[in-house]
Parts: sequence; C-alpha cells; structure tokens
Amino acid sequence: VDSGQVLVNIGNHFDLKASVFTAPRRGIYSFSFHVVKVYNRQTIQVNLMQNEYPVISAFAGDQDVTREAASNGVLLMVERDDRVYLKLERGNLMGGWKYSTFSGFLVFPL
Repeated sequence: VDSGQVLVNIGNHFDLKASVFTAPRRGIYSFSFHVVKVYNRQTIQVNLMQNEYPVISAFAGDQDVTREAASNGVLLMVERDDRVYLKLERGNLMGGWKYSTFSGFLVFPL
C-alpha cells in the first residue's frame, strides 16, 4: 500500500509501513475512510478489516466519471492488539492510496 503520510498518530499505534492500526486497549473505537478512484472504469470495493475479517465496505463503480469517491464509517468494539486496516477487495486504485484517508480514535475505553 502506498501510504503517503500520517497527519496525527498519538501513541504511534498506526504503522505507516504496513498501514495497520493496532489497538492499544479494549474499547469502542470510531473508524472512517474515504477512497477516491481516478481515471478507472472498473468498480472498486474497499473493506475495513478487523484482524482478518471484513467489517464494512464501500463501493465506487460509475463507468462515466473520471473521479469517484467511496466512504464509510463505523463504531466498533475492539480488543487490545486487534488490527484494523483497509483492504482493496476488488478493482485497483490508479495512483495508489494518495487521494484516500483512514481515521480512527478511541470513543470509550472498556
């Protein structure tokens, strides 16, 4: 994954090289993502993964536009050391992930 940059990473729980967030503690977390496909006529599907399991998906598939965005968000029960990341399940992102964002934060510790 072409990760680009990290704007905020308090605690360094997001691994930029792997593009994976590892939860430092058990709790309810909020995650959201926004993915842009450019100059690509195929449908893309992006999944938010918790460990190896897809939790939510977003799709972009309009054949007649040069840019299209797909977004989604979720409140998620996360255990300590769970891994949360994005996975491109279908299609490809021309230009990589550079027009995309992934955010998460602890809402309520348990």
